[in-house]
Amino acid sequence: METYKNIIDMHNHTDNSFDGNHSTVYMCEAACNKGLRAIAFTDHCEVDAFDAEGERNVRQAFFEIAKAKSAFMGKLLVLNGIELGQPAYDIETAEKILASQKFDIVIGSVHNLRKREDFYYIEDFSKIDIKATMNEYFDEILTMLEWGNFDILAHLTYPFRYLFSRNNILVDINEYKSKVDEILKLTAEKDIALEINAAGLRQPINRFSPEPETVARFKELGGKMVSVGSDAHFAQHIAVGIKDAMAVVKTAGFDCVTLFQKRQPVEIPIE
Repeated sequence: METYKNIIDMHNHTDNSFDGNHSTVYMCEAACNKGLRAIAFTDHCEVDAFDAEGERNVRQAFFEIAKAKSAFMGKLLVLNGIELGQPAYDIETAEKILASQKFDIVIGSVHNLRKREDFYYIEDFSKIDIKATMNEYFDEILTMLEWGNFDILAHLTYPFRYLFSRNNILVDINEYKSKVDEILKLTAEKDIALEINAAGLRQPINRFSPEPETVARFKELGGKMVSVGSDAHFAQHIAVGIKDAMAVVKTAGFDCVTLFQKRQPVEIPIE
């Protein structure tokens, strides 16, 4: 089994996510076996679809992570997180969710456009105006950043992976350069970490989200903090691609990756 040095993984999903598969404890055991220094559990909470079941899942995730923190103390730093999907679509609900528990780390993401399904569920993009859709998507990222009550901006190019896997459409991020620059600048100004998400390496697109040149551009535009996450939904995917993601971070000019404890940034040197 491959081992890791000074590796952290800030984006993982347990069976408290609708699409998760393994328990918190089982995933912690896998992280320990891989020699990780820290792991964050950031189970899904889709704000625009939040209901009583979602509230129960948030409570259950927090409870299980608290147990894991105690059980793995001294062996693995376990961080209590949440991935807030579409928080700007219902800011009042998003704020209530954040006030309900004491989170270490909050990830902000956009999985779907307003009153439309997650990009993951779209089977055919051929009848969709791709340019208009991507511009709307990036506008929603900007709106979320203007709200700004989160720590990490997740998988900036999230729709790209499904455009490629469903219709073999490879989006060129440079077509949206001015808007992406605006996102990167605002991320830097808000002291939010940019995530390098490795899930795409396990998918047909075989790319980080965002790609290395965007990480380098973030640095050029004043970005201070970057985060790395496997976006694992199975224990065997924990930390997969993280070593390569940290190499991307280093090449972009950063010396550290960032984790969050009690929503305060902690720098971890890249070794």
